[in-house]
Amino acid sequence: MLEEKRAGEIRKKKIIAGFLIFLALMWLCTIISKSIYASRLPVVTTVEVEQKYVEHIVEVEGIVIAGDKNPVTTLGGLRVDKVMVQVGDRVEEGDVLFTVDMEDLKTIMEEKQTQISKLQLQIDTILQNEELARQKKALEEERARADYDAQARYQDTLVGRAAEEINQAETDIEEHAGDDEALKDALQSAAYAEADAKWQRENTMKDAERRVEDILLPEEEDSVLSTSRIELAALQEDLARYQVVKDIDGQITAQSGGLITDIFISVGGRIPDSAVMLFADDAVPCQFKAMLTKEQKKYVALNDKVDLKLDGSSKESDASVDYLAESESMPGNYEIYINLPEGKGTPGLSGVMKRTETGEKYPNCLPPMAVHRDNTRSYVYVVKEREGILGMEYYVEELSVRVLDENENWVAVEGALDSESQVILSATKEVKNGEIVRY
Repeated sequence: MLEEKRAGEIRKKKIIAGFLIFLALMWLCTIISKSIYASRLPVVTTVEVEQKYVEHIVEVEGIVIAGDKNPVTTLGGLRVDKVMVQVGDRVEEGDVLFTVDMEDLKTIMEEKQTQISKLQLQIDTILQNEELARQKKALEEERARADYDAQARYQDTLVGRAAEEINQAETDIEEHAGDDEALKDALQSAAYAEADAKWQRENTMKDAERRVEDILLPEEEDSVLSTSRIELAALQEDLARYQVVKDIDGQITAQSGGLITDIFISVGGRIPDSAVMLFADDAVPCQFKAMLTKEQKKYVALNDKVDLKLDGSSKESDASVDYLAESESMPGNYEIYINLPEGKGTPGLSGVMKRTETGEKYPNCLPPMAVHRDNTRSYVYVVKEREGILGMEYYVEELSVRVLDENENWVAVEGALDSESQVILSATKEVKNGEIVRY
C-alpha cells in the first residue's frame, strides 16, 4: 500500500511538473511570437505639434550693374584694326577705344566717290534730256498756235464767202421782184452753205485749240531725277562722315569717362550700325540686380527693407527694393533692383540680398516631413492606442489637415490635432491608415 501511495505521489508530481513545463513553453512561445510579430512592425518616431512663428527668409544672389550705360557709336561698315580696351577697363574722356583700318577706309571712300560720279553723270543726263524736251515742247506749242491762227483766218474766209453769196442771192431776188423761183433756190442754197461753213469753222477751230491744250499739259512726273538727287545727297553725306574718320586717323575716342561694361566689336570685324561699346557713367550710382521666383516674390514687395552684402564687404548693409516687376526675358520670375549709394559697388561685383519676414504665430506647427500631400489634399499620420490580440498596441490613423503657412522648417496646419497628438515624423517602412506600428 505504501509503495502504491508513493508511486501515486510521484506520478502526481510528474503531472504537475509537466504542466508547469507546458505553461513555461507556452509563455516562451508567446514571448517569441510576440517578438517576431513586433519585429515585423514599422518602427516610427513621432513629434507633437508646437506653437511657432512661421517666418520666411528670402535669400538670393545677384550682381552689381551700371546705373546708366552710355553707348559708343561711330560710322558703321568700317573694319576694326585694333581694340585698345577690355570689359572692366576704366577710361577717361579722350582715351582711344579702338582704331579702324585706314586702307579699308580708303577703299570705301574711293567706291563712294565712284558712285557719286556715276550719279552725278546720270543727273546731268536727265537734266539735259529735260531741257531738250522743254525746247521741243515750246516749238510744238509755237507751231500749234501758228496752225490755229492760220485755220482761224481760213475758216473766217470761208464763212465770209458764204455770207457774200447770201447777200448776192438776196440782191438778185430784189432786182427781179421776187418772181424767179431759181433765185429763191439759190438763196436757200447760199444759206445752207453759210451754215455749213460756220459749223466747219467751229469744229476745225475746236480741234486746233485742243491740239494747243494737249501740248500745254504738264509732263508726267518722273521720280528718277528726285531719287537720284536723294541718293547723291546721301552718298555725299556718307563721304563727309568717312572724311571725318580719316581726318582723325581712324582713332575712335571716349567722349566721357566711365567703366567699359560691354564690347560688341572684334579685330578684323566690321563696325555695326548700333552701339560698338557700352560704358557705365561715373556720374550715375550703380544698382544691384537679382531674380526672384514666383514663390519668393510673395515675401518681397516694392520699398521693402532688405539686407545687402556685396563681395568684399565685411558686413551687411541696409537697403530697400526700388524696382520689382516680372521679367520679360524669363516670364514667371521677377527682376528686383536696388539703388546703391554713390561710390558703392562696381559693375560685375556679386552680392547677396536677404529679406526676413517674421510671419504669424500658429498653434499647430509640424516639421515638413510630417505633412504629406497629394494632388487634392494634405494629411498627417498620428499614432493611437487600442487593445489588440497580444495586448495594447499602437496603430496609425490618417487625419486630413489644411496647410495655413510654411517655410523650410515648419508647416502650420489646422485639423483634428491637439497638443497631445503624436504625429509620425518618420518610419522604417511606409505606413498607411489602420496599420499597427511600434515606437
